[in-house]
Amino acid sequence: MATNPITLGSSSIDVASIVTNLTNNKRAATDSSLAAQVSANTTQISAIGNFTSSLTSLQNAMKALTDGSAFTTQKTSIDDPTILSATADADAQPNTYNIVVSKLATPQKTTSTAFATSKALVGTGTLTIAIGAKSMSLNVASGANSLENIRDAINKSSDNPGVSASIVTGTDGAHLVLTSTSTGAANAFTVSSSGGDGNLSQLNFDPATDSATGKAQDAEFTIDGLPATSSSNTVANAIDGVTLTLSKVGPAKVTIANDPSAVSTAVTSFVAAYNAFVSTYQTLTKYDATNQQVGALIGDATLASIKSQITSLVGSQSTGSGAGPKSLSDLGVAFQIDGTLKFDSTKLTKALATNPKETQGLLSGSDGIAPKLDKLITSWTSSSGILTQRTANLNKKAKDLTQQQTDFNVTMKAYSDRLTKQYTALDTMMTKLSNTSSFLQQQFDALTTSKS
Repeated sequence: MATNPITLGSSSIDVASIVTNLTNNKRAATDSSLAAQVSANTTQISAIGNFTSSLTSLQNAMKALTDGSAFTTQKTSIDDPTILSATADADAQPNTYNIVVSKLATPQKTTSTAFATSKALVGTGTLTIAIGAKSMSLNVASGANSLENIRDAINKSSDNPGVSASIVTGTDGAHLVLTSTSTGAANAFTVSSSGGDGNLSQLNFDPATDSATGKAQDAEFTIDGLPATSSSNTVANAIDGVTLTLSKVGPAKVTIANDPSAVSTAVTSFVAAYNAFVSTYQTLTKYDATNQQVGALIGDATLASIKSQITSLVGSQSTGSGAGPKSLSDLGVAFQIDGTLKFDSTKLTKALATNPKETQGLLSGSDGIAPKLDKLITSWTSSSGILTQRTANLNKKAKDLTQQQTDFNVTMKAYSDRLTKQYTALDTMMTKLSNTSSFLQQQFDALTTSKS
């Protein structure tokens, strides 16, 4: 009796697909929720960052008004700029000065006797050049004692007290020219020699007895009739906050005045920054019914409160007495229908001319708009401010969401592993059952065949 071979069966269960589908279905809702929360949180972090940045930009733009430096900027005018020029800093006070320059500061310059050429030998010994208590002594030896050698030794000496050397060649020969590097009588120099062959004495010079090509002298001038001198033609200590640069002998009138353009520039910067802040606020809190779009922070109470406080301060009225400006609108800064500001500089210029102190007080005084707004912005954006804390909380939430996602992934990995184990066991059992069924079928078929 012949028997058929046994053929093992298979359950044909796709464990991997089943586990993947079940796992994906189980995690879909949580993944979607976490992704939505992460997206919303990231959007809020960015939005708060943009809002804070617009406030910081506004604060920086009005710095010249906050610290009052816009009102201490001075401009100078000179009726004869060929006589002198002048610059003024924050310490200068508005005033007019009549200045008469009688002498300019000059450096000492001496020219030696003529030598045949620049390579001609001068002499040997010690050459000493002195300015006041400072001096240098050069050892001029044979073989290194040409006019060129002496020039180079002077210029390269680390002890040089402030004299430069050059060689000028004329029709009569080569001359060693020595010049003080600084102007003024105190910078006159002497040249003396000793030892050697004695020929270095050709270069000796004493300003007290010898005539110089250029005489060292101080600048001499008067300011409103008061005599003054300076060793330099750049005079920084004659008038508080004013630096004079003398160019020529003669009279000149110097006028120091407040520079209204500096205030106008500062207000222009403030208006531009305020309008940028308003634009940022409107973008973050808008509702676009046409396109069904909403701002990232629509309805946010914190932003609404900050915007309200700033707008209220910018539009506030001063309670001070007097005829000076009482609000920014008096200075040409007015609100538009869309909530932005528009600046008319002519009103500010007029206010600065007629009421300079009141204008400065309104903008930059201790109770002025700029210092008040600066304090408000600092209170919101400092390390303990509400916007900084808001950002810190959002960043913490971002970390929490990341941890939730990590924990959920661990949970779902365990779920997937459990399903894989269960369905693998089922597949094994089904395979055994299939094999048993196949064996029994073959045995039945064999029995049937033997009876026929």
